Amino acid sequence: MKLEIISPEGNVFSGDAELVTLPGTLGSFTIMPGHAPIISTLEKGKLRYVSGGQDTQLLIDGGFIEMKNNVITVCVEQVLNTRE
Repeated sequence: MKLEIISPEGNVFSGDAELVTLPGTLGSFTIMPGHAPIISTLEKGKLRYVSGGQDTQLLIDGGFIEMKNNVITVCVEQVLNTRE
């Protein structure tokens, strides 16, 4: 899947991802290849993605996500920290 994570400060990540776990407003959810199209709001919490076998976690301060045709676009209000 193609993953784009953007914030008001700029591009946070752009590349391929095997899975993405997001802090949805109604609870955490995971997106894998072939997932149905979705649009969701995000709350403050942990965004996790695996790219090239590397697991990365970001603490975000809310935002929204769109997934369509194996392209995930995540717009976050702010990245609070990064953990790998």
